Amino acid sequence: MPRPLPKAAVAEFYRRLRDALPEPKTELDFRSPYTLVVAVALSAQATDVSVNKATRPLFEVADTPEKMLALGEEGLASYIRTIGLWRNKAKNVIALSRMIVEEFGGEVPTSREDLMRLPGVGRKTADVVRNVAFGHPTIAVDTHIFRVANRTGLAAAKTADAVSDRLVRRTPPEYAYSAHHWLILHGRYTCKARRPECWSCVVEDLCGYKDKTPAPQTASKTAEETAP
Repeated sequence: MPRPLPKAAVAEFYRRLRDALPEPKTELDFRSPYTLVVAVALSAQATDVSVNKATRPLFEVADTPEKMLALGEEGLASYIRTIGLWRNKAKNVIALSRMIVEEFGGEVPTSREDLMRLPGVGRKTADVVRNVAFGHPTIAVDTHIFRVANRTGLAAAKTADAVSDRLVRRTPPEYAYSAHHWLILHGRYTCKARRPECWSCVVEDLCGYKDKTPAPQTASKTAEETAP
């Protein structure tokens, strides 16, 4: 595990991510806090691309909890069968829609505690909704953010919740709102799990990762030079 980045390096880390992508946004399609809850719940162990393909036609017919309840579990299932764990997700979406209607007057709650009472909604989903839909400076830790935080030394910890808590403490206030998006996109497209693209990384010199990946052409050249 790399050493924690110094405070000044953390600020510089975020500054560079911001300069590279000034206005980061979620890649999930949504229309409202409710459709965001549904989309994030469906995205567990699935790609945003696969979720968007399913929810585009789904939200045309069911973009409120009342409409989703009218559609029913079997009706919902017909739209999301291409998504992993679709049976359980269909049950959860119908159940959370019912709770939103019956206990929250048809409106998505704003607190983490209330959001986590919804079936199928854990801390990560709750924090995404609070950040994207309601503007709270939360940092929802998925596999990408967990990897980036631990690999770079930005906020190394053994669990997602511990990483989230540490990121919240270590992220300068001016970067807090967009930190979630910068980190997830950085993990998704640059700091990849199998082959991080260190050669194109804007924070490469700040990162504590020891096994940095060389640029493809450098690797090829090295192979040629060492060939018998």
